[in-house]
Order: sequence, then C-alpha cells, then structure tokens
Amino acid sequence: MFSNNRRKLLQASGVLAAAGSLGVAGRAQAAAPRVVVVGGGFAGATVAKYVRLWNPQIQVTLIEPNPSHVSCILSNLVMTGATGMSTITLRYDALRTKYGVNLVADRAAGIDTVNRVVTTANGSRLPYDKLVLAPGIDFDPIPGLDSAVLPHAWQAGPQTLALKAQLDSVPAGGTFVMSIPKAPYRCPPGPYERACLLADSLLRRRRAGKVIVLDANSDVVAEPHTFHTAFQTTYAGVIDYRPSSEVLAVDWAARKIVTNWETIAFDAANVIPPQRAGKLVAAAGLLGSDPATRWAPVNPLSYESKLVPNVHVIGDSQGTGQPKSGHMANAQAKVCADALVRYFAGEQPDPAPMTSSACYSPITATTASWLTVVFAYDPATGLMKPVPNTLAEAPAPTKGHYEDMFGWARNLFADSFS
Repeated sequence: MFSNNRRKLLQASGVLAAAGSLGVAGRAQAAAPRVVVVGGGFAGATVAKYVRLWNPQIQVTLIEPNPSHVSCILSNLVMTGATGMSTITLRYDALRTKYGVNLVADRAAGIDTVNRVVTTANGSRLPYDKLVLAPGIDFDPIPGLDSAVLPHAWQAGPQTLALKAQLDSVPAGGTFVMSIPKAPYRCPPGPYERACLLADSLLRRRRAGKVIVLDANSDVVAEPHTFHTAFQTTYAGVIDYRPSSEVLAVDWAARKIVTNWETIAFDAANVIPPQRAGKLVAAAGLLGSDPATRWAPVNPLSYESKLVPNVHVIGDSQGTGQPKSGHMANAQAKVCADALVRYFAGEQPDPAPMTSSACYSPITATTASWLTVVFAYDPATGLMKPVPNTLAEAPAPTKGHYEDMFGWARNLFADSFS
C-alpha cells in the first residue's frame, strides 16, 4: 500500500500524471480527476473518505439518497432492546466538512459506461473518470413474502424496528421461525447470532417456546463451534436448528412457511431471502450475460470490473470470494482507494494487497464471541485467499468479548464515517 510519506509527496507536488488524459474524446478536460461513488455504506463511505484523505486534489462525489447510514453491525441488539437506533445511525457530515466529499442526496438511476456519466433519479448527470459502485445487496423474491409485513431486517433501518415488533409479539410458549439463505450472503455469522438473541430474549422475558432455524446451508457457515455449542447447550430445548431447509413460500394469512421438507406454523417469523449484487450492478452490465452470476467479477488489485473498464465494485456486490461484511467492505475500500490514487499518479496498483475481516457476535445478553480472518492476493489464481492459520473464532463467548464488541464497532464506525 502507499506509505503516508508517498501520499503526502503526491499531495504536495500535484503529481497527477493521468489527469490530463482521462476525459472522453471531444469532451473538455476537467481541472482534476473525478471519482463518483454510488452507495454510502461502509464500502462507499470509506473509499470516498480515503481517496480525499490520500490525495485531496481528486474530486470525489458520493451519491446516496439517505441522510445517514444505518449499520447492520449491532442492529440485532436494537431488535432485543439492548441498544437504540441512534447507536447504529451514522451521518455523512464529516465526509463533507472534514474531507471535502461532494454529497449528492439522490439515487443513481443509470450509468453510461461509454461516456462515463451517472444519471440520478432527479435527472442530474454526473461525469466521472472513475466510478465506484457500492450498492450493497439485492434480494431474490420468495412467493408470498412481503418484507413490509414480514421484515427480513437484513438492511438496517425501519425493518430493524419492525423485526423488534415481531419479537415483542411472540406469546408465551410461541414459535418464532427464522431462515438463513444459501451462502454467500451479507454477514455470515449474522443469522446465527440473531437466532441466539431471539432465544435469549424469549428466555429472559419468560416466554420461552421455540426458535426454529431453517438453514438452507448443510451446516453452520461461520463460527461453527460457537453456534453449535450455543444451539445444543446454551439454548437446548429452545433453538431447533434444521440444516438443508430452504424456504419455498410464505403464507402470511395462515402464518405458515413452506420449506423443501415441510410446512411450519409460526407466531412470528424472520425470513431472510437469498441475496445477489445490487440492481445497479446488474443494470450496468457488470454481471455479464449468464443469469446465474450473482456477484460482480472484479480484479482484487483495484476492484475494477473485469467486464467494464473504469468501473470498480466494492463491498457486498463484489465477487471475489471474500466474506460480505462491514469490516471487509472497509478493508476493500482502502485497497480500491489506494489503487485509484496510484492510477491518477500514473502508477500500477499494489501487487500484493491484503484485507481482513473481523466481527463480534453477541450470544447472550451479556456475552459475545468473535471471528477473524486475513486474506492475501494470490498471483497464481488472481484471487484473494485466506492466509493460513488466520481463520479463528473465540474459544468461548465471554463478558469481556461483549464489552470489546462495542469498542470494535465504534472504531470501525469512526474509520469509515468520521
């Protein structure tokens, strides 16, 4: 990666070798390179911040319709009432006032990748030299599932509170059914964490019935030791874990869920649909012609699309095999930002980038576990691969890990948004 001295030298000397040659033929050259970022989650906010931090001569515009980002990290604690929405609501003020990012409160509606222009819903046309897409995830439809009625809450915000209302509605001895989609999906440990907190909350409220977990995967996909122990010991008799169980349809009126094995009645439910790259990624042709492609193929040295030049995809929508999480999105954004700064200086990307993913999972109201892994670029395959012996999970959930979780989240929030 760039050293701080190297970045300062670029900033001081104004070395922007590519700035005069990046415009489309016949178009007047801009005074400085233009980077447009679509999506203000952890990936988009971080890349916008760090491009400006590492070279403030680059113009950065962030297109995001919402005035703040509501983090999925810690959102399960809002569901249980352990924390409030204000804890996970992150504003963009510092990006604008501290780093000089131009914020456009609108929604990207279309991309002209030939003339390098983004069109917004309100009709604005924003030219770019480099475009970074960080739109997050989109969902496959499930027959009968209306997320306005039965929230998936896999995008934090109003649905988080709607899920809390679902939990609050469970009668004593009732049944709460939740589903886990086939991997890959956003936040691998997240659904298992949610199942634990649902069971914990029902026990603490003396409503204990059943939390039926329908996992479309053949086994727990993240922190298997932690969650199998929690399901079989901590919540024995409450959590009923059913692997290889895929939700096929939902009948809200009858309060039943149809799976590939059976039909299950519920008092409350949380169905998390299968996921894919955000709609804008597909609309821009970044998935190719194969309808089975769910995530954008990119070069992990810069996260530039393998199909469309000058468009980069980071965060949940990228298809590098790295986990989809806020921490990983932050790490990918820094690799991308570094590559963009190098590009405008006429240099090649870092040939050996590394990323890391870490997360904490609350298991009870007072204990948490953690998971960590480091990825490195493998030139033989052109992929990011886990570094041997770096994939690890906590031996056991503890109170200390629960307290550390909030410090980890605060640091990540600040690194992306402050």
